[in-house]
Amino acid sequence: MDQTHHSGLTIMPAKIPAAGDTAPDFTLVTTTGQPVMLSSFRGNKNVLVAFFPLAFTNTCSAELCSFTDDFTSFESHGVVVVPISVDAVPSLKAWKEKLKIGPELASDFRRDTARAYGVLNEDKFFANRSYFLVDKQGVVRWSHVEKLNGEKRENSEILAEIAKLPA
Repeated sequence: MDQTHHSGLTIMPAKIPAAGDTAPDFTLVTTTGQPVMLSSFRGNKNVLVAFFPLAFTNTCSAELCSFTDDFTSFESHGVVVVPISVDAVPSLKAWKEKLKIGPELASDFRRDTARAYGVLNEDKFFANRSYFLVDKQGVVRWSHVEKLNGEKRENSEILAEIAKLPA
């Protein structure tokens, strides 16, 4: 495992949750101004936790517009999409309004959630594009971390993974 050294301290990156692992819980402020807590969906909804690097960038814009286009497909499968970036809430809110993005966006401004999921790029200080499909019991059922942040999964691939979840 790679180690990062900061001011004489050695920081071990978190393990990236894999299928079968309990998803790390989080509470983040969203573009509504209200918090979203992963554990609040337990027993009720499946959740797609989708980390994206930065608002106002090409691939991220395409990805979030794609989530918006298929918003009803995710909802009809009982899945809440929670897109997360390190951007501040006001930036996310402006981006959401500009692109008319459907899902509420969550701000991981302190980077704690990206670190807990093992996807924080410590050199660039933003999250690597990654996806974690979490079932109603809070267990990761599918995950994917992009090798390059300019790449993204197609919704058809994500929806195929969602179709494998128990009803």
